[in-house]
This record gives sequence, structure tokens and C-alpha cells, in this order.
Amino acid sequence: MAALQAPSNLVFTVSRCQPEFIAPAKPTPQEVKLLSDIDDQAGLRAQTPFIHFYRSEPSMAGKDPVKVIREALAQTLVFYYPFAGRLREGEFGKLMVDCNGEGVMFIEADADVILQQFGDDLHPPFPCFQDLLYSPAGSDGNLHCPILLIQVTRLKCGGFIFGLRMNHSMSDGPGIAQFMKALAEIAKGATQPSILPVWNRDLLNARDPPNITLTHHEYDEVVGDHIPSTNIVHRSFFFGPSEVSSLRRLLPNHLTQSTSFDLITACLWYCRTKALELDPQDEVRLMFLANARMGRDRFNPPLPKGYYGNAVVFPTAFSIAGKLCESPLEYGSKLVRKAKDVVNGEYFHSVADLLVSRGRPSFTTVRSFIVADFSRLGFKDVDFGWGKAVFAGPALSGLGTFQGFTFYVGYTNSKGEEGRIIPVCLPPETMEKFAKELDLLLNNANQSAIDG
Repeated sequence: MAALQAPSNLVFTVSRCQPEFIAPAKPTPQEVKLLSDIDDQAGLRAQTPFIHFYRSEPSMAGKDPVKVIREALAQTLVFYYPFAGRLREGEFGKLMVDCNGEGVMFIEADADVILQQFGDDLHPPFPCFQDLLYSPAGSDGNLHCPILLIQVTRLKCGGFIFGLRMNHSMSDGPGIAQFMKALAEIAKGATQPSILPVWNRDLLNARDPPNITLTHHEYDEVVGDHIPSTNIVHRSFFFGPSEVSSLRRLLPNHLTQSTSFDLITACLWYCRTKALELDPQDEVRLMFLANARMGRDRFNPPLPKGYYGNAVVFPTAFSIAGKLCESPLEYGSKLVRKAKDVVNGEYFHSVADLLVSRGRPSFTTVRSFIVADFSRLGFKDVDFGWGKAVFAGPALSGLGTFQGFTFYVGYTNSKGEEGRIIPVCLPPETMEKFAKELDLLLNNANQSAIDG
């Protein structure tokens, strides 16, 4: 079984202090910085929550994680001072950050619960999550609001929970992971981050004049209904070595070297499409985040080390729903691989040109499923002095009001198996169908191995 169950009966109380604003510890430049043309597309104008759980650490007895992180934050913002500013919009919707030093919103809290009560396998959805990363009214807009919100919640056992909410227009997954690692380094006594931040957002701007050289189906205008953002449930699914091996058995011999990402993504797309019970003639899309920092020939010359802006595009596989649901896993896996193979440096430039030419549109969300692999970004390695996190990474699936977005998070379960945890959100009946389709696919693969 790949599905994991959250502790449904855990209820606790979180007491919070009034939010405060943490400004850089030293004077920083008062200036306006333009975001890149990749940063300010409509689809990224959303808040993304992260959550990290930490055990009690005897060597840190007497030290308060709230105080340690609050002081480290002020020091870290000297280097990452744009995070202490506010986004505003210029002509034609161009986003920029007013580096005014207003500060990052910071919340100190205590919870009357111990870490062990969250269960042996910590994973989304988390009980009382809205109290563990509280959003004060009016703080979560895209413009003129805090770019970052951080809440540190002490637990009765001596452990604590670090929650962070990020305006995605400012950074992508690798970018915010870089910031968190810098914050942790300074919390442990460093005077500056080991990797200094680099702005250079002009590197991902459109050319002059724009020149759209490739086809970008991720920005097609599609008519249709969306999955509602209300009446949904969240559930996590674990894919470890046994699940990946099971999926690999469903491929012909010449495709057995497909990556685990290709297999898992094709599997989720197949099961989700079946569960939605769409018209067989409807076109469905699978998009994934491809990053300019990673992969051969992605960007030449490479982005500078320390770049923390959005460096992502959304290559797209698409199919008729009936064809995807009736075909073996090989079909979807090939489509994922084909979409990956088109990404190179020119793809990023062509996307930036399209965004500027078309008024910074959002990627299409109608009958779309988008995945982002964060499993190798090192969130669990963020150590404030209390050791590595028990769980670390995005706290929920979804991006803003779009529920078809999910993250792959690096994860070690209570059995010591390493893999990926994947949170999914769907309407309740659709979620049950999705889980059954996933179990059926994995069971069929295992039965084939027995029969074979």
C-alpha cells in the first residue's frame, strides 16, 4: 500500500504571540529591484507553505529555538534583504520588489503537544496545520504584503516546528531551500552564508525583441471546468523502492531504465485521470517543473551559484483522456520522457519571450496535473542546531487555488525506507477512486511478477 494515514484524532492548542516584523540587522540598500520575466507570470503569484519538524536535542538544552531563529533571521536578511521588502506592480503588470526593509513577518508560538503524538510517519496533511503556520488577515496577498512569513512553534517535548510561507513570485524551490540553509548556518554561528545570494534576474528576461521559437502547450487557452478549491481532502502517498520496482515491472524491457521520476509521474497522471472520470475525448495535460539550474544543456552559460529566483519552466505532455486510461504505463512514461527531452536553454528564453508577448499569462489549469520534484533539494538537511528535520518540505499540495499541483518530497519512513512522499488533494469521492486505481496498478504489477 502506498497511501499513508494521518493521525485523525490528534487535537491540540497553539498559543501565539502577536506577529512581529523582523528587519535586517544592519542597514541595507533602499532600492527597487525588477523581478525576471519568468518570476512574474500569473501562475506563480501564489503563497507556498513549508513545514519542518525537529526533535529535542540534549546539547541545545537551555536554548530557545524561537530566539535563535529570530536573531539569525535578522542577520540573514542583511544578505537576503529583498525578502524584507514588498512586491509592487509597475507598467503592464511588471513585478518589482521595493527593498524598503519593512521586514519578514515572524510569529512565536507554543503547542501543548509532543512530537511523538504526530505519529511514526510524519507527512502531510498535518493536524491543526492552520495553527502551526498561521496567516494573519491581509498578510497573504501578492502585492504590498510580507514576502515571507515564519512561525516557530515550541513543543512540550523540547522539539519545535518551523513553518515558512513564501510568495512564489520571489523564489522557486531551490531558491527558498538556499535561503533556509543560509538561515540555519547563521543560526549555528556563521557570520555569512556559505553560498552568497545572487540577484541577476535579468538573466531570465525576455529578449528584445521577443522571439518565441518553440511551441509551449502549457500556455494554451483551454475551455473547461476546474476542480473546485473547496470540499477537497488531502492525502499522502509514499513511493519507495518496492513501489518503484513494481511500476518498473509494467514496462517492456527496452524501457526498464526509465527514471523513477518518469515512472511515478506517469503512474500518478494515469490514476488521477481515471479517478476524474473525464469524457474520453477530453485532452489532459501533465506538466512538471524543469529547472534551469539542473540537467545537461539546460542553460549556457549556467546560472550563477546563489541565484534564488524562479528558474523554472513547465514542459508539457498531453493526451486524450481515453487513450491515457486505456493504455499501459509505457504510454504515459514515453510522453513524460518526450516532454523532458525538449527542455534546453532556448526553451527558457522562448518561454520568457512568450510571457512578455502575451501579458504574463498563467499556465493552463483546465484538466492539468503539475508535479514538482523537490526530493533532492535538501530541506531535511536544514539544521538550526537541533539536528536534521524529522520531516521537511512543502506542507500541502496545490498552488494558490489550483488543486492539480503537487510536490515530491524526499522522505524516510518509519521502516527506514527512503523514497518520496507525495501529497495529493482531490474531492473526497475522487480521492477514494484515485487510491483504488493506484493500489490496483501496483497489485497488478506484483501479480504479474508472481505469474511471470
